[in-house]
Amino acid sequence: MLEVENLYKYYGSFAALDGLSLSIKKGELFGFVGPNGAGKTTTMRIICGLLKADKGQVHVDGTDALKDYRHLKDKIGYMPDFFGVYDNLKVMEYMEFYASIYGMNGKAARDLCLNLLDMVNLADKTGFYVDDLSRGMKQRLCLARCLIHDPKLLILDEPASGLDPRARFEMKEILKNLADMDKTILISSHILPELAEMCSSIGIIQAGQMVLQGAVDEILMMMASANPLVITMMGQVERAVAFLKGQPLVENLSYKDNVIRVDFQGNSWDEAYLLEELVSRQLPVCAFAREEGSLESLFMQITTHNGGGTFYAN
Repeated sequence: MLEVENLYKYYGSFAALDGLSLSIKKGELFGFVGPNGAGKTTTMRIICGLLKADKGQVHVDGTDALKDYRHLKDKIGYMPDFFGVYDNLKVMEYMEFYASIYGMNGKAARDLCLNLLDMVNLADKTGFYVDDLSRGMKQRLCLARCLIHDPKLLILDEPASGLDPRARFEMKEILKNLADMDKTILISSHILPELAEMCSSIGIIQAGQMVLQGAVDEILMMMASANPLVITMMGQVERAVAFLKGQPLVENLSYKDNVIRVDFQGNSWDEAYLLEELVSRQLPVCAFAREEGSLESLFMQITTHNGGGTFYAN
C-alpha cells in the first residue's frame, strides 16, 4: 500500500530526512514513533503531497506520490497534528461543508455524514457548535472528516495528543475498527504502550532515518530474549551466584537479597538447560524468567544508542 524509498529532505544544510525508507502493507495499522524533530511530520507531509522531497520515491497504492498529486488526494485521508475547525459551524454543517468539497450534496451527503459521525461516536452531536466540543470530540470530528471520500490510506499525526485517558481509549477503539474495515493506517504517536496494543507493526525513526521496523509481536519477542534473566531463590544465594559466574553465557551478574539478575546471552533452550543445572544442584529456585520489557524501553535504547542502520524484524 505504501512504499517509501531513500527519502531525503533538507532545510538549508540540515537533513530532516536522511535516506528514510519504510513499507506498509494493505490493512496494516502502522505505528510511527520517534523523538521530537526526528522527521515524522516531514515524512507524513511528503507522503500526502504537502511538502516536496529533495530525493527519493513514494508510492501509495501504485500512485507515484511525488508526481501524481491529483490521484493521490483520492487515496489519502490526512489528519495533521494541528488542525483547524470552523467554530461558528455546527457539527453537521462542518461535515456537509467538506462533503461538498468532494462534490457530494443533498440527502446522500447527509446520510454519509451521519454514518461517519456515528462511526466516531458523535451522532448525538450533530446540532452542537464545533466550538462547544471537547478536544477529544474535535479530534474525532476531524477523523470523520478525513473519511468522507473513503480513502484507502489514513495518515494521522498525533491523533491522541492532549487527550485524557477516556478520550484516548475512544480514539484507540475507533482506529482498531477502521483497521478491521481494511483501512491502512499510519499513525504517529508518543503514547507507546497504546501503540503496542493496537498496532500490527511499528517503525522507529531517529535523525531522519528508520532505525527499526517490524511486527510488534516479533519486536517484543526479540526484546524479551535480550532482557536480563531474573532468578529468585528460596535460599543458598551465594552458592547459586558462584555457579552462575562460571557459566559461559553469563556476562554480568548482580544480586540483592534473594533475587539474582543475570545478563544471559542464550536462547530459550539455553535457559532451560541453565534452570535444569540449578535444580540438579539442589539450589532452591523459586522463580526463573526474563525481565519483562516494553516498547518504551526499546524506544529509549534505540534512540539513545543507535549508531546508524536499520533493523527489520521479520
